[in-house]
This record gives sequence, C-alpha cells and structure tokens, in this order.
Amino acid sequence: QVQLVESGGGLVQPGGSLRLSCVVSGSIFRVNDMGWYRQAPGKERELVATITSGGSTKYAESVKGRFTISRDNAKNTVSLQMYSLKPEDTANYYCNAGGVAGTGRVFEVWGQGTLVTVSS
Repeated sequence: QVQLVESGGGLVQPGGSLRLSCVVSGSIFRVNDMGWYRQAPGKERELVATITSGGSTKYAESVKGRFTISRDNAKNTVSLQMYSLKPEDTANYYCNAGGVAGTGRVFEVWGQGTLVTVSS
C-alpha cells in the first residue's frame, strides 16, 4: 500500500518561512507528478505547486516568487519551501503524488494534511 507522510507545518509570523516535506512509502515502481495543495477554513482545496518527475514546476499565482517546490526522486520525497508568508497562506497543506505501484497498478495518494498558521 502506498502512503504519504507529511511534516513541517506550524505557527509562523507574517514574513516568516517554513518548509514542508512529504515522503512516499510502500511498494513503488515509479512516482510521477507530486504536488502540494491547501485548504483554508470555509474554502475549497486549491493547488499550490506541482512538480513532474523531470523537474518541471507549476505554481499558483498567489505563491509565485515566494514558494519553491522541489523533489528527490531517489528518496521519493517532495518539499515546499515557503518564504514571505502571509496570513492568507494559513491553511491545511496536503501532499499529493501519483505513479505506478510495485504491483503495476496506478496510484494517486494524499497525505493527512499539515496545518500552517501565519499569525502575529
């Protein structure tokens, strides 16, 4: 069974930085796209950033220039470095990954979410 485990959320002041990390574990043949999404209270889940296995990235307009997504294909990890955080970045952040399991089945999995709170 393929699983995601996230870490790195917490409370930070406006203008501060945080780094989120996520590792994919289980019987995996290949991990394709990985990404981070977030959901603020009362709002729908939205894309933050994604990265392909080849390193191509995509960002939400609201985080461009402030957030950086990266991955380590050898370790099946993806990270989100967040700078210049704003109160409106407060949300539960979810890691997502898709690929092919060791059984040959295609998978898409979500992490349990990690809370990021930006407040003074």
